[in-house]
Amino acid sequence: MRLLKRAAAIGIASLMVLSMAACGSGAKETTAAATEATTAESKSTAESTAEAVKEAVGGDMSDKKVGISIYKFDDNFMTLYRTELQRYLVDELGFKKENVVVQDGKNDQAEQTNQIQNFITQKYDVLILNLVQSSSAPEVTEMCKEAGIPVVYINREPTVEEEQRWKDESIKATYVGCDARQSGTYQGEQILETSNKGDINGDGVVSYIMVQGDPENVDAQYRTEFSIKALTDAGVEVKELLKQRGDWDQAKAQQIVQDALTQYGDQIEVVFCNNDAMALGALQSIEAAGRKVNEDIYLVGVDALTEAVQNVLDGKMTGTVFNDHLSQAQSAADMAAAFVLGEDVENVNMVDYVKVTKDNAQEVLDKLK
Repeated sequence: MRLLKRAAAIGIASLMVLSMAACGSGAKETTAAATEATTAESKSTAESTAEAVKEAVGGDMSDKKVGISIYKFDDNFMTLYRTELQRYLVDELGFKKENVVVQDGKNDQAEQTNQIQNFITQKYDVLILNLVQSSSAPEVTEMCKEAGIPVVYINREPTVEEEQRWKDESIKATYVGCDARQSGTYQGEQILETSNKGDINGDGVVSYIMVQGDPENVDAQYRTEFSIKALTDAGVEVKELLKQRGDWDQAKAQQIVQDALTQYGDQIEVVFCNNDAMALGALQSIEAAGRKVNEDIYLVGVDALTEAVQNVLDGKMTGTVFNDHLSQAQSAADMAAAFVLGEDVENVNMVDYVKVTKDNAQEVLDKLK
């Protein structure tokens, strides 16, 4: 019998203490208080579900099949996520390696839908899905419901209405992720915590560019909105010089920021990126233009990729936000196992983000390594 382990969640709790020490600004009181309450409630529910699975996991999982589809394999964050997901399902929950099948959606919803249909035809016991398009969740959920196969959605959150439908209709579906409003708020707070609150040229206005992921993705929407809301809620005047989609891609972001620096030059005081891959691309262009982060420009991302955290430690990025792939992957696996064991699962299960600054970057880096 294999018991569930929550080591990652315990480890992250210590990092949360470090993060909370830097979270005293009034900016988050209106933007994050309700979010934190909701996240705490769903986090508590997730932990309760994990305990239920722990009690029941004496059952043999070795003949159960898990079908996993990731929106695309060449996403840095989702590579970390799926690696931990596979490891945890096999090493901790007792699924056989050959029964945990992970497929590349190739950033093509039609391709991914075909994969899901194949999983259904082959009668998999549970599916874990990182959708190419979160808007396809209702259709996919119906397919799985008709086949009697429970589904765990990860990373890309369906709409609130869709999640409520699962609850109202007792559909065996759940979402595991982080509330992107929290990550956006943390990005804004990182700028507020600089010596000049992002106003490098002292003109009373923070002029910024925003490099988005996919604008149809709720994480991109919330990170874009709430990073700026944290500033305006604190009474900071802002000016958007440019907002452009970078599709979570490093090379695209590098080109966007290169062009923006050419067009706007020293007017740009802050570069917000919806993820770290794009922040790394932005950094390449910033350095190529002879600008220096934390001196004449600020740069923040989300995900806490190892390279990005090292850059924060070295002063090459202002900050990032730890999108805790370890706890998310483990929670998703727990929910999948709970479904297989016939346990009740809440429709939403949230994991906290962790703000990463120079003060706690080494601790986060040690955790990632």
